[in-house]
Amino acid sequence: MDKYLLEDIETQLLSFDVGIEAANEIVKKIELHARDQDTSKSDQLMRLVKDELESILESCSAPLCTVKQHKPFVILTVGVNGAGKTTTIGKLAKRLQSQGQSVMLAAGDTFRAAAVEQLEVWGSRNGVPVVAQQKGSDSASVIFDAYQSAKSRHIDVLIADTAGRLHTKDNLMNELEKIVRVLKKQDDSLPDEILLVLDATTGQNALAQAESFNQYAELTGITLTKLDGTAKGGIIFAISKKLNLPIRFVGVGEGIDDLKAFDSKLFISALFSD
Repeated sequence: MDKYLLEDIETQLLSFDVGIEAANEIVKKIELHARDQDTSKSDQLMRLVKDELESILESCSAPLCTVKQHKPFVILTVGVNGAGKTTTIGKLAKRLQSQGQSVMLAAGDTFRAAAVEQLEVWGSRNGVPVVAQQKGSDSASVIFDAYQSAKSRHIDVLIADTAGRLHTKDNLMNELEKIVRVLKKQDDSLPDEILLVLDATTGQNALAQAESFNQYAELTGITLTKLDGTAKGGIIFAISKKLNLPIRFVGVGEGIDDLKAFDSKLFISALFSD
């Protein structure tokens, strides 16, 4: 077994933002497999690497299904400022419309006037209604009103924005808990999806964000954005191993159609494409 080749593989994994713990574990498993199979060629080892990465993501490859008997299906989007949350909402609305579903948006980020305006722009582009209140309004109240409106209008999917918050700020995270409580008073199964939007360029900090948001809101899915640049998004492996959360979508560009359903094989292939 060529230890230098294994070191190169580990270095490559770290360059993908896989993280030290995950990279070490993967390399150890590859080393064991290679010994059992008497494998030493670089192409054979890389096949083992890809197989191991695919096994990590296998249980997390779960598409989002918004079909529901009692409408609307409620998606609560969460994440920190700058992750691409509001843009993801706009792209998701377009995606759902293309599948024949009616959509309504809730401007729950009431702390930034620009966030409400941005969501209204996306609503206008997609031709979907947006429920909003003035800046500084209670976020839970906005989302409650939107739910009532969507229900009365038999809307298929309600996508609610929330204030971009630092996962280290307890008061803001407590507000997120309040939104969830308000929705559960309407229907204990709500929200149907709590979707965390993560910026692929933040690397290891994305894992800390995912752990914290999951603690406060019991996440049901992840969308990884900004994969159109230099970011490889390998942190998703560490998140998958730690939290085992479904990965719903990846953002691969600025266009309205640049939100793609997550495909583990395509994702791993893209990691090694350069």
